[in-house]
Amino acid sequence: MGYRNIEKKIKADKNTSFYIASLRKSFTATAILMLRQKELLNLDDKASQYVKLPGYATNITIRQLLQHTSGIKDYESLFSKTGLTNLDVIHWLYAQKSLDFAPDSQFKYSNSGYIILSRIIENVSGKSYSTFMNQYIFGPLHMNNTYVYEPTTVIQNKALGYNQQQKSDDYSIFTTGDGGIYSTPEDLYQFDQALRNFTLINESNTASMYSPHKLSNGKLTNYGFAWFIDQKEGEKSVSHTGGLNGFRAVFWRDLQHNSCIIALTNQGDAFPLADFLNDTKKAIQ
Repeated sequence: MGYRNIEKKIKADKNTSFYIASLRKSFTATAILMLRQKELLNLDDKASQYVKLPGYATNITIRQLLQHTSGIKDYESLFSKTGLTNLDVIHWLYAQKSLDFAPDSQFKYSNSGYIILSRIIENVSGKSYSTFMNQYIFGPLHMNNTYVYEPTTVIQNKALGYNQQQKSDDYSIFTTGDGGIYSTPEDLYQFDQALRNFTLINESNTASMYSPHKLSNGKLTNYGFAWFIDQKEGEKSVSHTGGLNGFRAVFWRDLQHNSCIIALTNQGDAFPLADFLNDTKKAIQ
């Protein structure tokens, strides 16, 4: 373990919460599937049935948002804005003139799509995103060190972010759906086990989460609902990475052998996650 606060020389421990960046998308996708399971929405419904969207986005579906095939533009140009909120992103989307491409014609990663999904979760459930997560996922799974990061959130054992030179580079925006969760490896393992045991969503919905999508040109993507999919010789694994400011995260899951690799760091690229993942996979396979 390194330091959660380098300036004060406070060491991280197993209960230290790290910003997990895009690993959060799997929680958003799970929440959508939980609502589907309750028959409160369908994946092929238009997202505009549940949330007001610009005219050019009226016909995109929930499924396309989950799979990054909607064509909705990514708001990555706003990442450096301190205090950025979902509403800021929606306003930005209204300032755009069109989609990037016709829905289902391409795969293009879009954080904006998961912002829209978070608003759908709120409007369908009647609860804030953080309340939904706490009530239906974090609480039942005893993920006691996992938090949706909001302006009023207090995390006693929070890791601060740093760059490779150990200079401050902390996380400072408040979007939900695409990022904005702090967690620990132990808590993420509880989430992994809940997905394997169908605690949150049933076997059918779980299978759909790990299924690649066929584009309009017939080609398959390697992305399901918030998981990149790797299939080789009958073996299937899924994974996701995340990174913003001084935080990097990786979550790799072998679906056949009940093994997973979770790594979180608050020192940017000082810890090469890809090398760590590859070396660890070789050691356990």
